Amino acid sequence: MGHSPYWRTKTLEQMTPGEWEALCDGCGRCCLNKLEDWDTGEIAWTNVACRLLDGDSCRCSDYANRQATVPDCIGLDAAAVRALTWLPPTCGYRLVREGRDLYWWHHLVSGDAETVHQAGISVRGRTISEEGMDPEALEDHLAPWPGEDPMEGGREDGRIGKHR
Repeated sequence: MGHSPYWRTKTLEQMTPGEWEALCDGCGRCCLNKLEDWDTGEIAWTNVACRLLDGDSCRCSDYANRQATVPDCIGLDAAAVRALTWLPPTCGYRLVREGRDLYWWHHLVSGDAETVHQAGISVRGRTISEEGMDPEALEDHLAPWPGEDPMEGGREDGRIGKHR
């Protein structure tokens, strides 16, 4: 009979390293700079990407050394996923944490790593690099779409905003 996929049967802590890495959908949203209101904890998303984010692949250009190169890069593990409040609402780690299933565009569901881009979920073509940017300028680049979940907005196609 049917075999349930691992993300439906395992906790974040039970996943193998390979399963853990595969849970990332490759959207690149977590690599965007975010601003946090110190008083309320509210997160404001920007369209400014970490200097290591490859804007075409939406993957880190130096994944193995990212935390040495970018000291404030947060490595995701089960404890971090359970504690972080800013993971994108479409994030596979967050969905599993919340007991929800992966969306249709996730490569583990679709079988194709391009569907996250085709669905307009990824940051491909929607960001600028932080390289050389004054941190004060982040406020000039606020963007609501990284914090949106298109499936909660009544959009059956799962697309966000105007990106098609």
